[in-house]
Amino acid sequence: MRRITERLKQGRKLVSDGAWGTLLQRQGLESGECPELWCITHRAAVLAIAQSYVAAGANLIKTNSFGGSRIKLAACTLGARAAEINRAAAAISREAAGAEHAVIASMGPTGKLLLMGDVTEEDLYAAFQEQALALEQGGADAALIESMSALDEAALAIKAVRENTRLEIICTFTFERTVKGEYRTMMGVAPAQMAAACLAAGADIIGANCGHGFREMIAVVKEIRSAAPTAPIIVHPNAGLPVVRDGVTVFPDTPAMMADMVPALLTAGADIIGGCCGTTPEHIAAIARVLRVANA
Repeated sequence: MRRITERLKQGRKLVSDGAWGTLLQRQGLESGECPELWCITHRAAVLAIAQSYVAAGANLIKTNSFGGSRIKLAACTLGARAAEINRAAAAISREAAGAEHAVIASMGPTGKLLLMGDVTEEDLYAAFQEQALALEQGGADAALIESMSALDEAALAIKAVRENTRLEIICTFTFERTVKGEYRTMMGVAPAQMAAACLAAGADIIGANCGHGFREMIAVVKEIRSAAPTAPIIVHPNAGLPVVRDGVTVFPDTPAMMADMVPALLTAGADIIGGCCGTTPEHIAAIARVLRVANA
């Protein structure tokens, strides 16, 4: 498997996969359940999700390990099983991906803030180190450090991966538009700040995930590209802002709507396009069709 960055240097745009939580809920994940434990207890269901994204045309397949750090799993009394769960998560996606697709292993925030004294730098580093090592052992090609909002936590995650594994490093932050029309994380980080800090820490690919949707992501990508003219950029937008209809949370952007935004995202500077909350294999298939034309 060629490294993701090497494939991008050849000028091709890549397709990432979509939401995992959305599909796990469709498979029967109940509110309050630990999604990551399903890698052990419902392996076939998790494998089916990965396989559905491969079939949809994704080049990059995530893992069911977003909340898989020892710190995050402690809330479910599963901290001691972090390595086991992450190895299983990577192995499942590796099985689905085969030799032709890359596995980008999800590593989400711990939910603890250094600023508030909730956790020490040593604790964060150790948790990310353990998770990254297990994901690599399970067969991952890259670490996807995603949904970050604080520069210090992201930098520690990047450092832990860089110093202890051979995984490529992808880091994405989640930005929202402020009342002033600017894009910031909940910790006040701007896209340009994110780009500079993550690249300095050793990230290979940077970008944004979650947020409002594809249309809002265009402006975010432009800011990142302006600050980082040559860095590979990945985007995983939501399928729009969620709304509640008849007591059910619905993401309104259809596959066709998201596909229509792909050319603008490419023009803004995106190199890899996938999806986050609310996106499905149907969304990814629509995006893949557009990117096949762009790569022709």
